[in-house]
Amino acid sequence: MWWMRQSVKVRAMNEKLRTAYCNEHAATDAAISRGDFEVAFAHLERAHVLSQRFAFAHTWTHLRMLGVGWRRHDLREVIGQVFRSVAALTKSKIWVPLGNTGGANVNPFKPMPVPPDLRPYLD
Repeated sequence: MWWMRQSVKVRAMNEKLRTAYCNEHAATDAAISRGDFEVAFAHLERAHVLSQRFAFAHTWTHLRMLGVGWRRHDLREVIGQVFRSVAALTKSKIWVPLGNTGGANVNPFKPMPVPPDLRPYLD
């Protein structure tokens, strides 16, 4: 996704973090193209962990989660992501629960363990 590297959503991230974030979104695109929405959502959860401190990238990830929820016909996910998208746009700079995967199946205020392979990008 060449356009993502240049967009306002990721410009504020350092290069290492931006690359990891973009890679998760590229993996999401690949999974969606195969019709594998579970794998797509898993990559979006990882992108969420990486983007939480960046309002536009965080919001974009939630909007994509909403889209995958729609494709899975998961009403709970769609409704949850509508609210989380608005909150991400307004709250990302105030407070974020580190490691939270961002799905409607988890408490939006609950910190969670960061996957070990993502930890270096958040230091």
